[in-house]
Amino acid sequence: MSSGLGSGSSGQIVAFPGGKHQGQVGFDRGELSRILDLYGRMVASGQWRDYAMDFDTRAATFAAFRRAAERPQARIEKRPSLRNKQGMYTLFGEHGQVLKRGSELANVLAPIERRLLKAVEE
Repeated sequence: MSSGLGSGSSGQIVAFPGGKHQGQVGFDRGELSRILDLYGRMVASGQWRDYAMDFDTRAATFAAFRRAAERPQARIEKRPSLRNKQGMYTLFGEHGQVLKRGSELANVLAPIERRLLKAVEE
C-alpha cells in the first residue's frame, strides 16, 4: 500500500502562517450566556432584531441592532487593558456615547435591563 510519500522519505510538518490567534480577546462562556440571554429578552420584546460580534487583539464587541441596516442600538465592549483603570466592560449607546463602564458585566448591562423592565410594564 502506498502512502504517496515515496519509499524512504519522511514527511515534514510546516506550521500554517498566522494560524494562532495569540492575544485575541473574547467573551467567556458565562459572559456570553448573560449577553445572549439579555439579547433574547430584547428580541422577545421587539426592541432588537439582529446582532454582531467582533473579536480582535484589543477588544471583544457585541453589538445589537433594531434593524440590520442601521448602526447598533447598543454595543457592549470588553477591553482587558482597562481592567485596572475604569473597568474592562463598557456599554455604548446608539450614537457612540458611553452609557456605563465597570468591572462587573451585570452592572454594565443594568441600564438595558431597566429599559426592558419599562417596556414590559407598559
